[in-house]
Amino acid sequence: MTPLSSCIRWRIVTWIERTYHRRRRQDALGRLTPIEYETIMTTPATQAA
Repeated sequence: MTPLSSCIRWRIVTWIERTYHRRRRQDALGRLTPIEYETIMTTPATQAA
């Protein structure tokens, strides 16, 4: 694999992990995005800390 293709592959994987998966609705989370799930599951006391 050339250095350029390795860099491109790394950027694609990073985008998928950081952006796409955080926005995609997850069946295991009741069709919520991970961010929505964390917001619901975080208690007010935890948010204040």
